[in-house]
Amino acid sequence: MLCDFCGKNPVTTHVKTIINGELTEYSLCAECAQKLGYGNLLTGLGCNYGSLLSGFFGGAELDDSVRCKCCGSTFDDIMRSGQIGCAECYHTFYDRLIPLIQRIHGNTKHCGKVPGGGALKNRPQEQLSLIRRELREAIDAENFEHAASLRDRIKELEGEKAHE
Repeated sequence: MLCDFCGKNPVTTHVKTIINGELTEYSLCAECAQKLGYGNLLTGLGCNYGSLLSGFFGGAELDDSVRCKCCGSTFDDIMRSGQIGCAECYHTFYDRLIPLIQRIHGNTKHCGKVPGGGALKNRPQEQLSLIRRELREAIDAENFEHAASLRDRIKELEGEKAHE
């Protein structure tokens, strides 16, 4: 698709405007978008990822004396860029990053998907939940032998969990 303005270059920017209730759409190349003032729109609005993320780091105190031994980043570098330098930075700046991660994500423990299709053998809490549901279904169906074996399996898993 070619630019609607110059007709020469491939499209990189799509602009939609609504004026007096009428929708108008433009497809522009990078050069024409820059000429028409649609260049880097986020920066043009006074926003970039670094400043956006550093807003979350608001009250954190700066200390340039501590550097990551792997990548050389300081905590100030992380705040300015909004990006962690490397995996070692999490260890180096642990005390300062944990409260920030908590504030940004609401939790410091990953609760997302598990590689390999989320095998339940690695997630005993989920496995317990499924077995308990199956136990309720077995009791409702009055299949007490199956319910007893499920009860035993739950006790076994809870015992393993207590030893972790």
